[in-house]
Amino acid sequence: MRSLIEKEKLVETNFLDWQRKMRIVLTHEKKLYVLDEPIPEAPPIGAHAAQRNSYNRYLDAFVEIFCIMLATMTPELQKHHEGMTAFDMIEHLKTLYEEKARHERFDVSKALFSTKLSEGSPVGPLILKMIGYVENLARLGLPLERELAVDLILQSLVESFGHFVQNFLMNEMEKTLPQLAAMLRTAEKNMKGKGKAILMVNNGKFKRLHKKPNKFKGNGKGKAVAKPSTKALKPTGGVAKEGKCFYCGKTGHWKRSCPKYLEDKKNGTVVSTSSGIFVIKINMSTSTSWVLDTGYGSHICNDV
Repeated sequence: MRSLIEKEKLVETNFLDWQRKMRIVLTHEKKLYVLDEPIPEAPPIGAHAAQRNSYNRYLDAFVEIFCIMLATMTPELQKHHEGMTAFDMIEHLKTLYEEKARHERFDVSKALFSTKLSEGSPVGPLILKMIGYVENLARLGLPLERELAVDLILQSLVESFGHFVQNFLMNEMEKTLPQLAAMLRTAEKNMKGKGKAILMVNNGKFKRLHKKPNKFKGNGKGKAVAKPSTKALKPTGGVAKEGKCFYCGKTGHWKRSCPKYLEDKKNGTVVSTSSGIFVIKINMSTSTSWVLDTGYGSHICNDV
């Protein structure tokens, strides 16, 4: 057990570690009272032999532990503590270094509670950093419970790990911090793997589905051409009421609905007009002649 305190010398930065190991060793040897209690007064003259023997055993333990404590210090610290008892020595070291440890605990806990994972950053380095903060707090005399440390790590994650956190809490998993770190790295790989699979499908044999091009947008080969609307060619009731019929000259109707035109058409006596509209009739017979009807008369042309 004494090898725990013989490997590393006491310096300004490791007092808490040194003190913890020293107490472990002395607890095992049942001599912890040397650090926690001052040297008792010597028994009076004529005291019982058992009382004198108990006092002598304490003095022997004091000398032994005193030498061990000095042997595990740097030469500079040895010079400052040579004339002290073991109890006075440990109290003096607390005064020197515990205040510094208090400030260090504050800085480490602040860094731990403010650590957050940013979107797109790898989760592994962040978790290892937070585990280091938790271990430093334990070294500084402020150990965190496992569940609290796990909660702090889960709260530091981004929204993309939301399903992982929900499943972890619902299943009431009891994992150590290294096990949690391994699970988070696996979850991160799975999320990235899904993204790559989608990308491979898009860039492989399967093509993206494109929407049908809008009739008013170009097709990528030239300028966009809008289809002409046929609504402008349709007559409206307002024009029919105000305009004149090209056949009878009256208002209120079109030529196609003109009573006179329909009657003359029925009787075969349609009168030509000077509206500038010509009717062309094509004779589809097998004759070697064709007829052009301009509305003013027919002209028959024979082949030459």
